[in-house]
Formats: sequence, structure tokens, C-alpha cells
Amino acid sequence: MKVESLHLPPAYLKMVQDILHTHLPEAEVWAYGSRVNGDFYEASDLDLVARQPDDLTHRQTHLHDVIEAFSESNLPVIVQIVDWALIPAAFKEEILASHLVLAVPQISRTE
Repeated sequence: MKVESLHLPPAYLKMVQDILHTHLPEAEVWAYGSRVNGDFYEASDLDLVARQPDDLTHRQTHLHDVIEAFSESNLPVIVQIVDWALIPAAFKEEILASHLVLAVPQISRTE
């Protein structure tokens, strides 16, 4: 699956990825939900989950900064982001079944 399937103009997709790389450089971020499974409309939210690939139990301590950055951005859609370490197992299974990798770690936690 390609990022184009999220149906976001390239400029908006770049804004999303820039915010993620700035505030969550160590995290892998997946998109899931209606924009991934095709059951969306133009104003559908963009649902994201942040996870630490080397330790899936590691909490995302800067998630509030990301939420604030999305809220202050000019994006025409609402972006909702959750922490993989804090969501229920059943929800994880749903996301695993249908997701799109939107951002990969830019640095490791040990750097």
C-alpha cells in the first residue's frame, strides 16, 4: 500500500511527515482506519498510531507535542494519534490487519 492511498495532497502529506519527524524521530508511525481501508470521505480524520519498533511497550513521551503541532497546523483534516504501548490488544490486532507505514525512525533511542 502506498501513501497516495491516504488521499491527502502531497503538500499535506509532507506536513504530516514533517511534524512526525520533528516530534517523534525515534518512532515508527502507522496510518490506519478509514483512510487506509478505503471507507473514507474528504473530511475523514487521519488516524495514526506511534510505536517503538525496538520495544513495543515503550511509551511515546512526546505524543502531547505531536497532538499540539497537528492542532496548530493548517491541515484541513483532523489528525488523531495514539500510543501503541497504551492501546488494547484487540485494537492492535485491527490495526495490524490494515495499516500503512507513514514514518520510520529517523534516529535510534540509543543515539
